[in-house]
Amino acid sequence: MEGFLGGAHLWIKALHIIAVIAWMAGMLYLPRLFVYHAAAAPLSDLDETLKIMERRLLRGIVNPAMIVALVLGILLFLNRGEGIWQEGWWRVKLLMLVVMFAIHGFLSRWRRAFAEGKNPHSARFYRWINEAPAVLMVVIVLMAVAKPF
Repeated sequence: MEGFLGGAHLWIKALHIIAVIAWMAGMLYLPRLFVYHAAAAPLSDLDETLKIMERRLLRGIVNPAMIVALVLGILLFLNRGEGIWQEGWWRVKLLMLVVMFAIHGFLSRWRRAFAEGKNPHSARFYRWINEAPAVLMVVIVLMAVAKPF
């Protein structure tokens, strides 16, 4: 499928996949850092190190990768033409993406809370949250690749 992107379609798709991989790597790693951070003593060396790691991961990898994945994903979506509105798989994918963006927002909020020394959750909570991006990613990939309906 080339659409208005023409020969650039496959390049855009490849770059989109790369951005999604980078975004998901960060989305899976950040809650793991929160698990360790929740157990760290406030104002300890570990606490300060984790604050730096979390900030750099979010600002240097996760946020830019999400933006690139979003922009390229929109291009790919528009490139499919009007026929996509009749397909059900993309609605499920879109819903899962909305949830993924919400989790991204929560992770950003919790990172700020850690930076301010106000962690609102336990290590166990973050262990559970760590699973959510992986489950969403599986559903999103299945919808985008298999297009079951």
